[in-house]
Amino acid sequence: MKRIVSVALAIIIVLGLTACGGSNKKDGGKISIVTTIFPEYDWVKEVVGENNDSVEITMLLDNGVDLHSYQPTAEDIMKVASCDVFIYVGGESDGWVEDALKESVNKDMKVINLMDSLKGQVKEEEVVEGMQEEEEEAEEGPEYDEHVWLSLKNTKILVQKISDTLGQMDSAHKDEYQKNAADYIGKLEDLDVQYKDVVDQSEKKTVLFADRFPFRYLVDDYGVSYYAAFVGCSAETEASFETVVFLAKKMDELNLGTILTIDGSDQKIAKTVVENTKLKNQSIRSMNSMQGITSKDVQNGVTYLKVMEDNLKVLEQALK
Repeated sequence: MKRIVSVALAIIIVLGLTACGGSNKKDGGKISIVTTIFPEYDWVKEVVGENNDSVEITMLLDNGVDLHSYQPTAEDIMKVASCDVFIYVGGESDGWVEDALKESVNKDMKVINLMDSLKGQVKEEEVVEGMQEEEEEAEEGPEYDEHVWLSLKNTKILVQKISDTLGQMDSAHKDEYQKNAADYIGKLEDLDVQYKDVVDQSEKKTVLFADRFPFRYLVDDYGVSYYAAFVGCSAETEASFETVVFLAKKMDELNLGTILTIDGSDQKIAKTVVENTKLKNQSIRSMNSMQGITSKDVQNGVTYLKVMEDNLKVLEQALK
C-alpha cells in the first residue's frame, strides 16, 4: 500500500510540473531513452554506439536498489513521462509503470516491455522440491519470472527489438543501429556457445543455490537442474530448518563441491547449509543477477557481457 501511495503522489507532482506540456525531445534534438535496469541500459549503449551524440540514455535504478523494492521518485516519473523511448521489464515489480505512462506528455513515445517482447519465452515462477514456499497470497493469476535478461537467448531477441525501435525513432542512424546490434548479437551468440560447451563437458548437471534463484532462464537454456532456498522474486531472507537440511542433504547426495548465492548475499544461509553437510568443506561462490549494479559500476567498466562471462566461470566451477 505504501508503494502505491508513493507512486500516486509522484504522479500528482509530475502533473503539476508538466501541466504546460512537454517536448518530444531534449534540448538540442537528442532522443531521450529511459531504462529501468542495468541490462537494458547496457544493451542500448551497445546499439547506439560510442560516437552517437544524438541520444541521451538514463538508467533509473542506478544506485543499487533491487528491482523488487524500487519506488520511483517524482523525478523518475517525470523522466518516464517525457522521454522518447522507455524500456522496462514488465513484471509484477513494474506495477507502477502503467500509471506513470498514462501521464506521458510525449504522445509519440515508444515503449519496450521486455516480457511482452519475448511473448512465449516468458516462464511462470516454479517451486522446486525442497524450496521454501512463501505465505500464500490471493493472486489474480500466475506469477511470471521477471529475470528474463539472464538468458543470452532472450537478450539476442531484445537487442534486436531495441535496434528496430531506435531505427524507427531515428532513421538517420538506422543502419548504424542495425550494424551495432548485429555485431553485439554475434558476441552474445559466441558466449551462448561457450555456455553450452561448458555444460556439455561437465559431469554434473545440477546447481544448488542457498538463496533466491533468479537464474531460471539461464539454467533452462542449457538443461541444468537446480535446487534453491527461494524462488527468484521471493522477499524471504530466512530459510527454515527443513529447507537448510534438505539443501545440505542434496549437497551430499549429489557430491557438489560448490554452493551458490547471488550478488549482495551475506552468505548466512549458504554457510549454515555447508555446516550441515558431511564434509563441511564446500566453497561458496556468487553469480551476479545484475539487480544491484550502479552507475558507479558502469563508470568502472562493468558491462552485461562481462558479468555473463564471469557468471560462466562460476557456473563451470559449480558443475565440477
